[in-house]
Amino acid sequence: MTDDEDLLLSGDAEDFGRFYDRYVDMLLGYFARRVHDPEIAADLTAETFAAALVARKRFHRGPTPAVAWLFGIAQHKLADARRRGAAEDRMRRRLGMERIPVGEEDVEMIVLLGRDAAFTLIDELPPEQRDAVRAHVLEDRSYVDIAEAEQTSEAAVRKRVSRGLGALRARMGARR
Repeated sequence: MTDDEDLLLSGDAEDFGRFYDRYVDMLLGYFARRVHDPEIAADLTAETFAAALVARKRFHRGPTPAVAWLFGIAQHKLADARRRGAAEDRMRRRLGMERIPVGEEDVEMIVLLGRDAAFTLIDELPPEQRDAVRAHVLEDRSYVDIAEAEQTSEAAVRKRVSRGLGALRARMGARR
């Protein structure tokens, strides 16, 4: 099996397609959990992969795995979307343009991916790590909030999240 870095660095469109196939569901789920709108999640996923395709010549093999590089692009796309979202909605309304709707089956799939893809991976973690990663990463809760709810220290929660994410990276074949 070819590693992610080789797929990005090859320059072959089919290799990029394999990289896309590996992470499209995970990325859709990531966006679906954050924007709570399947159409926007699909748009952001497409924008992220388009940006990755253009930027892959700048990707260098190193301590940051390709999937982390991809999710870095995704975070930037999400931040950009949040900044520009209101302006685009106003512009679309002024121009009388409709958003191109995502099909009902696709909406259902995106919603399920938002729930299932991440939970499937996370469910395999030890309980303390699983609960901490779910709370912080999937539910966007702060370390302080989690620590208070679990009646433990913020440092303990940070360590659980860090170890859990490290285990997930290892399962996905990512190198640090």
